Amino acid sequence: MEHRLKTPISKEDVAALRAGDLVWISGTVYTARDRVHALLASGEDLPIDLAGAVIYHCGPLIRDGIVLSAGPTTSGRVGRFTREVVDLGVRLIVGKGGISEDAEALRGRGAYLAYPGGCGALAARKLSVRRLYLPDLGMAEGLWELEAEGWGPMIVAIDSFGRDLYREARRSEMRS
Repeated sequence: MEHRLKTPISKEDVAALRAGDLVWISGTVYTARDRVHALLASGEDLPIDLAGAVIYHCGPLIRDGIVLSAGPTTSGRVGRFTREVVDLGVRLIVGKGGISEDAEALRGRGAYLAYPGGCGALAARKLSVRRLYLPDLGMAEGLWELEAEGWGPMIVAIDSFGRDLYREARRSEMRS
Protein backbone atom coordinates (compact mmCIF):
# COMPACT_ATOMS: atom_id res chain seq x y z
CA MET A 1 0.00 0.00 0.00
CA GLU A 2 1.12 3.59 -0.58
CA HIS A 3 0.78 6.47 1.89
CA ARG A 4 1.22 10.19 1.34
CA LEU A 5 1.63 11.70 4.79
CA LYS A 6 1.67 15.30 5.99
CA THR A 7 3.33 16.38 9.21
CA PRO A 8 2.60 16.40 12.04
CA ILE A 9 2.13 12.64 11.90
CA SER A 10 -0.87 11.35 13.83
CA LYS A 11 -1.30 8.12 15.76
CA GLU A 12 -3.80 7.09 13.09
CA ASP A 13 -1.21 7.68 10.36
CA VAL A 14 1.23 5.39 12.15
CA ALA A 15 -1.41 2.73 12.83
CA ALA A 16 -2.22 2.58 9.10
CA LEU A 17 1.37 1.72 8.14
CA ARG A 18 2.42 -1.89 7.60
CA ALA A 19 5.90 -3.24 7.00
CA GLY A 20 6.51 -3.19 3.27
CA ASP A 21 4.28 -0.18 2.55
CA LEU A 22 5.65 2.81 0.63
CA VAL A 23 5.56 6.31 2.12
CA TRP A 24 6.01 9.87 0.83
CA ILE A 25 6.20 12.75 3.31
CA SER A 26 5.34 16.44 3.04
CA GLY A 27 5.86 18.97 5.82
CA THR A 28 8.49 19.48 8.49
CA VAL A 29 11.34 16.97 8.85
CA TYR A 30 14.18 17.30 11.39
CA THR A 31 17.64 15.86 10.81
CA ALA A 32 19.42 14.22 13.72
CA ARG A 33 22.67 12.34 14.00
CA ASP A 34 24.74 11.19 16.97
CA ARG A 35 25.14 14.47 18.86
CA VAL A 36 21.51 15.57 18.50
CA HIS A 37 20.34 12.14 19.67
CA ALA A 38 22.60 12.36 22.71
CA LEU A 39 21.04 15.76 23.53
CA LEU A 40 17.53 14.38 23.05
CA ALA A 41 18.29 11.47 25.38
CA SER A 42 19.89 13.73 27.99
CA GLY A 43 16.60 15.45 28.73
CA GLU A 44 18.08 18.84 27.83
CA ASP A 45 15.51 21.32 26.59
CA LEU A 46 15.47 21.62 22.83
CA PRO A 47 14.24 24.55 20.74
CA ILE A 48 11.63 22.39 18.97
CA ASP A 49 8.51 20.41 19.80
CA LEU A 50 8.78 16.83 18.55
CA ALA A 51 5.12 15.87 18.97
CA GLY A 52 4.15 14.10 15.73
CA ALA A 53 7.59 14.73 14.27
CA VAL A 54 9.64 12.99 11.62
CA ILE A 55 13.34 12.54 12.44
CA TYR A 56 15.69 11.84 9.55
CA HIS A 57 19.04 10.21 10.34
CA CYS A 58 20.97 12.46 8.01
CA GLY A 59 23.88 14.87 7.92
CA PRO A 60 22.87 17.04 4.98
CA LEU A 61 25.21 18.94 2.71
CA ILE A 62 23.90 22.50 2.54
CA ARG A 63 25.39 25.52 0.81
CA ASP A 64 23.90 29.02 0.68
CA GLY A 65 20.68 27.72 2.22
CA ILE A 66 20.17 25.06 -0.45
CA VAL A 67 20.17 21.33 0.23
CA LEU A 68 22.72 19.81 -2.14
CA SER A 69 22.60 16.28 -0.74
CA ALA A 70 20.63 14.63 2.04
CA GLY A 71 21.29 10.92 2.04
CA PRO A 72 20.51 8.79 5.07
CA THR A 73 23.12 7.86 7.62
CA THR A 74 23.31 4.49 9.35
CA SER A 75 20.60 4.37 11.99
CA GLY A 76 22.29 1.65 14.03
CA ARG A 77 24.64 4.25 15.50
CA VAL A 78 21.74 6.00 17.25
CA GLY A 79 19.36 3.07 17.68
CA ARG A 80 20.02 3.00 21.42
CA PHE A 81 18.25 6.38 21.70
CA THR A 82 15.03 5.23 20.03
CA ARG A 83 12.99 4.96 23.23
CA GLU A 84 13.91 8.48 24.38
CA VAL A 85 13.19 9.95 20.95
CA VAL A 86 9.79 8.25 20.71
CA ASP A 87 9.02 9.34 24.29
CA LEU A 88 9.44 12.94 23.07
CA GLY A 89 6.65 12.39 20.53
CA VAL A 90 8.55 11.43 17.36
CA ARG A 91 6.30 9.19 15.29
CA LEU A 92 8.46 8.41 12.25
CA ILE A 93 12.20 7.77 12.09
CA VAL A 94 13.83 7.69 8.66
CA GLY A 95 17.27 6.26 7.97
CA LYS A 96 19.09 3.26 6.59
CA GLY A 97 19.93 -0.10 8.08
CA GLY A 98 17.29 -0.29 10.82
CA ILE A 99 17.29 0.20 14.57
CA SER A 100 16.94 -3.38 15.74
CA GLU A 101 18.66 -2.58 19.02
CA ASP A 102 15.50 -0.93 20.38
CA ALA A 103 12.85 -1.44 17.70
CA GLU A 104 10.36 -2.50 20.39
CA ALA A 105 10.24 1.15 21.49
CA LEU A 106 8.19 1.80 18.34
CA ARG A 107 5.46 -0.69 19.23
CA GLY A 108 2.11 1.11 19.24
CA ARG A 109 3.79 4.51 18.88
CA GLY A 110 5.91 4.89 15.76
CA ALA A 111 7.50 3.38 12.68
CA TYR A 112 10.90 3.21 11.02
CA LEU A 113 11.13 4.11 7.35
CA ALA A 114 14.07 3.03 5.22
CA TYR A 115 15.33 5.54 2.66
CA PRO A 116 17.80 4.19 0.11
CA GLY A 117 21.45 4.95 0.74
CA GLY A 118 23.14 6.68 -2.18
CA CYS A 119 20.04 8.74 -2.97
CA GLY A 120 21.17 11.99 -1.30
CA ALA A 121 20.86 14.07 -4.48
CA LEU A 122 17.35 12.70 -5.09
CA ALA A 123 16.30 13.58 -1.53
CA ALA A 124 17.75 17.08 -1.93
CA ARG A 125 15.29 17.78 -4.74
CA LYS A 126 12.40 17.19 -2.32
CA LEU A 127 13.82 18.97 0.76
CA SER A 128 14.40 22.66 1.44
CA VAL A 129 15.98 24.44 4.40
CA ARG A 130 13.75 26.17 6.91
CA ARG A 131 16.16 26.64 9.82
CA LEU A 132 19.28 25.37 11.55
CA TYR A 133 19.12 24.80 15.29
CA LEU A 134 22.25 24.07 17.32
CA PRO A 135 24.63 25.48 14.70
CA ASP A 136 27.58 24.99 17.05
CA LEU A 137 27.33 21.25 16.28
CA GLY A 138 28.32 21.88 12.65
CA MET A 139 26.62 21.24 9.34
CA ALA A 140 26.42 17.44 9.53
CA GLU A 141 25.57 17.16 13.24
CA GLY A 142 23.34 20.22 13.55
CA LEU A 143 19.60 19.98 14.00
CA TRP A 144 18.14 21.04 10.66
CA GLU A 145 14.49 21.83 10.13
CA LEU A 146 13.69 20.94 6.55
CA GLU A 147 10.52 21.27 4.51
CA ALA A 148 9.64 18.14 2.54
CA GLU A 149 7.42 18.15 -0.51
CA GLY A 150 6.48 14.66 -1.68
CA TRP A 151 9.73 13.22 -0.33
CA GLY A 152 10.04 9.51 -0.94
CA PRO A 153 9.51 6.76 -1.61
CA MET A 154 10.50 5.19 1.67
CA ILE A 155 9.62 1.69 2.76
CA VAL A 156 8.11 0.91 6.14
CA ALA A 157 10.83 -1.35 7.49
CA ILE A 158 9.58 -1.55 11.09
CA ASP A 159 5.93 -0.92 11.79
CA SER A 160 4.14 -0.09 15.04
CA PHE A 161 2.95 -3.69 15.35
CA GLY A 162 6.47 -5.04 15.75
CA ARG A 163 7.04 -6.37 12.25
CA ASP A 164 10.69 -5.74 11.35
CA LEU A 165 11.79 -6.47 7.77
CA TYR A 166 15.46 -6.36 8.80
CA ARG A 167 14.92 -9.03 11.47
CA GLU A 168 12.93 -11.14 9.01
CA ALA A 169 15.74 -10.93 6.46
CA ARG A 170 18.32 -12.03 9.06
CA ARG A 171 16.15 -14.99 10.10
CA SER A 172 15.68 -15.99 6.48
CA GLU A 173 19.45 -15.94 5.90
CA MET A 174 20.01 -18.10 8.97
CA ARG A 175 17.60 -20.73 7.65
CA SER A 176 19.28 -20.84 4.24
